[in-house]
Amino acid sequence: MDKYCKLQKIGEGSFGKAILVKSREDYKQYVIKEINISRMSSKEREESRREVEVLANMKHPNIVLYRESFEENGSLYIVMDYCEGGDLYKRINAQKGVLFPEDQILDWFVQICLALKHVHDRKILHRDIKSQNIFLTKDGIIQLGDFGIARVLNSTLELSQTCIGTPYYLSPEICENKRYNNKSDIWALGCVLYEMCTLKHAFEAGSMKNLVLKIISGSFPPVSLHYSYDLRSLLSHLFKRNPRERPSVNSILEKSFIAKRIEKFLTPELIAEEFSHRAFHKYGAHPVPAKRPAQGQIFVSPAPAQKITKPAAKYGVPLTHKKVVEMPKKVHEKKPPSRYKQAQQTPLKKVNPGEERRKMFEELARRRRLECHEKEKKKREQINLLKQEHMKRQEKERMERINRAREQGWRSVLSCGGSGEVKAKGTAC
Repeated sequence: MDKYCKLQKIGEGSFGKAILVKSREDYKQYVIKEINISRMSSKEREESRREVEVLANMKHPNIVLYRESFEENGSLYIVMDYCEGGDLYKRINAQKGVLFPEDQILDWFVQICLALKHVHDRKILHRDIKSQNIFLTKDGIIQLGDFGIARVLNSTLELSQTCIGTPYYLSPEICENKRYNNKSDIWALGCVLYEMCTLKHAFEAGSMKNLVLKIISGSFPPVSLHYSYDLRSLLSHLFKRNPRERPSVNSILEKSFIAKRIEKFLTPELIAEEFSHRAFHKYGAHPVPAKRPAQGQIFVSPAPAQKITKPAAKYGVPLTHKKVVEMPKKVHEKKPPSRYKQAQQTPLKKVNPGEERRKMFEELARRRRLECHEKEKKKREQINLLKQEHMKRQEKERMERINRAREQGWRSVLSCGGSGEVKAKGTAC
């Protein structure tokens, strides 16, 4: 601790204290998490040190950056970057009832999802996703923090049963003391999204018992119709009571209205690296579990999570696989040995992952422009049609007025001279 000067305590919980400090070397501000391990059992100490190992492997622009760790006087100290913008919980409360624009909500939500993807792809559960653990930098970038109760899953059959987390963000399966996996993080993600849309918790009650009952029932006040159908529909899927029916973070990021925002926050190179994990899960050579997992759920290989990095490079798995179709050979046809050998040695064309990703986003943008163009065209046609109908209606009304005037004039003429009698001079008809 001699390297740092304590400024103030900024948080405290079951884990210990969070202290804002200033480095004596570079004069920058950091947050030090102080965990008292002197009274812990050997197992608890190991779990505390595990947090350091987890943090050391989290290198992502939307995750709070780990700097270093050390032990002194019976305490474990973890040094992390300081987010000057505060946490999302304080940002929501600062609104004073004024709802956020949808673009702002989606920008924040995409960054949270990108951070959670980085975590889930490494077979880690965060297990304490809440607005207090989502931070803002001075530039307004979202960073996910506090992996103090996260845990690496080391077996395909192991599912955590520990009931940990802030009550407002607990999933139905945790409330019912059932097994859970990454889908509980998805439920908590839904709670954060709801909080950003309404500035309130999705599930609130006067007692823990009533809160649990509300969560298990899965009923929550609807979000304002001010927000789009896509956003409201996504929220309802995140709050599915059955964990198997909730989407994975990867499938959330594949939705068109979410995917088009990814390139705002990740470089093409980082996009290619992050999304290469999908290729590994699909084509990797790890053993298939005896029981097939539900769609989108995380099941992991026995290998340590920290070794599963850049699988495309490590295992030679390209990001895009082209299916090679062999043509049927003709009967009695023999190819010369040299040509056959040459064909066998011809390598497959390498695919640049960054280029493929860029093309995908360009195609999404092109489709979007076409959709907007079609919508504008239809809108103009409808306006023209309405104008034509309005002009026809006006012309019809004008002709009706003329006809009525003519009829009225003939009636006046007939009433004056149609009887055959001569009226006195100057007498009005």
